[in-house]
Amino acid sequence: MHIPDGFLDVKTAVATGALSTATLATALRRLNRALPRRKIPLMGLASAFVFAAQMVNFPVAAGTSGHLIGAVLSFVLLGPAPAFVVISAVLTVQCLLFADGGLMSLGANVFNMGVIGVFGGYGVYRLVGKLTPGDRGRIVAMTLAAWTSTVMASICCAGELAWSGTVPWGAAFPAMANVHMLIGLGEAVITTLVISAIGSVRSDLVAPEAQHLSEHRTRDMVVYGGAIIIGIVLFVTPFASRWPDGLESVASKLGFDRAIIDHPPLSTPLVGYKVPGIDSAVGATVLAGLIGTVVMFFVGLLLARIVSRRRPGVEPRLGSPEEGAR
Repeated sequence: MHIPDGFLDVKTAVATGALSTATLATALRRLNRALPRRKIPLMGLASAFVFAAQMVNFPVAAGTSGHLIGAVLSFVLLGPAPAFVVISAVLTVQCLLFADGGLMSLGANVFNMGVIGVFGGYGVYRLVGKLTPGDRGRIVAMTLAAWTSTVMASICCAGELAWSGTVPWGAAFPAMANVHMLIGLGEAVITTLVISAIGSVRSDLVAPEAQHLSEHRTRDMVVYGGAIIIGIVLFVTPFASRWPDGLESVASKLGFDRAIIDHPPLSTPLVGYKVPGIDSAVGATVLAGLIGTVVMFFVGLLLARIVSRRRPGVEPRLGSPEEGAR
């Protein structure tokens, strides 16, 4: 759902950019209270995982694929404010380093997948969680939130395309919503499986009532999590679907794909997630994925260290989404 340059007009790009920037400033301030020191490495780990997972497109219909957004997965592990920072950082690196999503459209992409994906999904998660308490209710809430966040983000994207005059709302809305209802199913399944797998071995990461995370266990999580992420890049990304994603498919179907600005505004050698000079297409993609994963880990880690300040006597419980809302 990465909007390229050429799809949005100036007013839409500026408006969504302003909203995203204001939300990011608020999230960074909340990060001071929402992120305990022991949780800082998990910011880097979550950033690297979301980046790697977004490289893996899965088929959802004939000729159309989708990929994980990771908004709900991130806030279940970190809380909404840190999760928004993670998604914003991933989208920014994807844009600047890999030319994935336009520079002028970056604010819109952060708004759709960050503001709507994280905070819209969080609202659904909290509402459903209150109606269905307990562990089973948490899983139901997480699954519905992941699906809903994807669909809501796609509807916002359709609205931006219509407001820009790129395609009429009556055409953009059903096309975007329908395909992303299918993509949302993949988002929900992946999110639920990943969180359930983490919870089965590390309940302290996902259960609000669990004990605090020790520094030793944090190191273990980073080591094992890093190994899994590298495994995804090495052994899963080569088999990712090459079909166009939901937005690309809709653009081709409705005929506004011709509006794409072909040349990225920033000159980067890693355009298209490929390292130049490597004959093997798989090898070029895998190496680009490894570079991006390492960059994202340190970007997430650096952001967390810069913005977070430990408050004596205040150590939010790990896995509690409420910690990011206070």
